[in-house]
Amino acid sequence: MPEQEVQDKFIAMVSAKADVQLRLSEFHPRCMLTTARHEVRVPRFPAIDYHNHLDAQEPARVLEIMDACGIEHVVNITMKVGDEALAVMERYRSADARRFSTIGWMDWTGVDGDFDAFVAESIKRLDRLVKHGAVGFKFWKDLGLTVRDARGELLRVDDERLAPIFERAGELGIPVMVHIGDPEAFFLPIDANNERYEELAAHPDWSFYGSQYGKHDLLEQRDRVFRRHPRTTFVGAHIAENSEDLQRVSAMLDACPNVLVDISARASELGRQPYSARKFFLRFADRILFGSDLVPEIEMYRLYYRFLETADEYFEYPTHASGQGRWNIYGLDLPEDVLRKVYRENALRLLP
Repeated sequence: MPEQEVQDKFIAMVSAKADVQLRLSEFHPRCMLTTARHEVRVPRFPAIDYHNHLDAQEPARVLEIMDACGIEHVVNITMKVGDEALAVMERYRSADARRFSTIGWMDWTGVDGDFDAFVAESIKRLDRLVKHGAVGFKFWKDLGLTVRDARGELLRVDDERLAPIFERAGELGIPVMVHIGDPEAFFLPIDANNERYEELAAHPDWSFYGSQYGKHDLLEQRDRVFRRHPRTTFVGAHIAENSEDLQRVSAMLDACPNVLVDISARASELGRQPYSARKFFLRFADRILFGSDLVPEIEMYRLYYRFLETADEYFEYPTHASGQGRWNIYGLDLPEDVLRKVYRENALRLLP
């Protein structure tokens, strides 16, 4: 029988057994590896979740999960502004002032008017938040991507007119958290070469492909702000939004001693480069904060602990329901002195 005929018959036989119409969204393969599996129910040291969003959560329920998972304290980054922000702060303060803190949110109301008046009002808003107990202040990715001034021009991250706000935060002794940009894939076409195609196809509004400023331009603008305000402490959320390139993050941290980073929502990226990530944690152990940025759930926290504390191989990462990409992660097996700093001690330096 000719070789081509044999191949055609074999392909036909395999096709008859396989579901060739399977949708990619329905494809959920089970890993066939047999490797060590360790469940870490509570962290090696009491943990502070320095990056979460609890505005829509019930404090009593969050406390139950914290108790079950060894979470000592959660910092809520409220996405509310004005009186609504103060109401959220009071709700969590009333539930347990020892277990919750709040980071305030930048309010862009008035940015499309007189800019000097806007900056003056922004400083008043910041002062008000701190007076009511805010332990930090956050600038989100709308800066550099969507916020426009009175001329209709996109506001740059390093616009010098914003400098008084960063300076005031330094005077008040509170850190400024920044989430500038997004994962590299979000700035690329949503096509067959994008490793987060499924996530972006499900959430096309997350794509910034074709935006005025590219990912690296935004990071350079942000880094200029870090260097311009050495007396202000900054926290680069999500491994300074550059977890795909730890060499660049390391260079930024070397150049900017006033910056820390949190690991929230980036176990997915760090865990697929375990050798580089472990070196990064060992080198910058004093400047890395534990954070989740995920709805508080017991299994979510335990996946983070497994990632940080074990040498387990190829397991799922904590994530939003949609997932971030078709890969699994590896544990970092960090030493106790690093875990103690990342879980708790570094955050304590930033909390009053």
